[in-house]
Amino acid sequence: MIVVHHLNNSRSQRVLWMLEELGLPYEVKRYERDPNTSLAPQSLKKIHPLGKAPVITDGDITVAESGAIIEYLVHTYGSDKLLPPPNTPAYRDYTYWLHYAEGSLMPPLLLRLVFEKVKSGPVPFFVKPVVRMIADKTTQAFIGPQIKTHMSFVDDHLRQHEWFAGDAFSGADIQMSFPLEASVARGAVTEQQYPNIVAYVKRVQARPAYRRALEKGGAYDYA
Repeated sequence: MIVVHHLNNSRSQRVLWMLEELGLPYEVKRYERDPNTSLAPQSLKKIHPLGKAPVITDGDITVAESGAIIEYLVHTYGSDKLLPPPNTPAYRDYTYWLHYAEGSLMPPLLLRLVFEKVKSGPVPFFVKPVVRMIADKTTQAFIGPQIKTHMSFVDDHLRQHEWFAGDAFSGADIQMSFPLEASVARGAVTEQQYPNIVAYVKRVQARPAYRRALEKGGAYDYA
């Protein structure tokens, strides 16, 4: 039996979704973020040394990292469903977007989140204006333009394709869902700016397997 070590409001929600798309039986073991730090609990380190989600166990096999989990599941249980045929343009697109999601798209989004937390974090009142100024300048000069570049790139691709690996839904769509959902939910992506991303997120969230995964995973702020 596959066990998903599921952290609330995290990338592990898309692992539940993938399992629903594949129609595989699985068990959910829930973990809650620390209310003060928003970090995963120490108990996750019993499953994997980094103590992060998502992590799955499949018998005596433990797999961490979203991309690695998707690769493992699709090659072990679902190559006929969520993987384009090898040596095709769709397969090359699948591979690219599977790695792009965390390798290129997530870093500026995480930086934006970190700097927003820095601005609102506890600091002595006399340095708070300086902290806010540095955070704002960094966001305006570097983080914001990076996010705009990436979102324009993604939006343009979705203007021409229904899914990331061409016209067929694949594991790459599951991997790309989290940064795009989070960006829409937090207002970093709007329909006026990036209509194709917003339409894509709506397509994703309308899938029956996605809705079933939400029921299994519980509260998820980005849906």
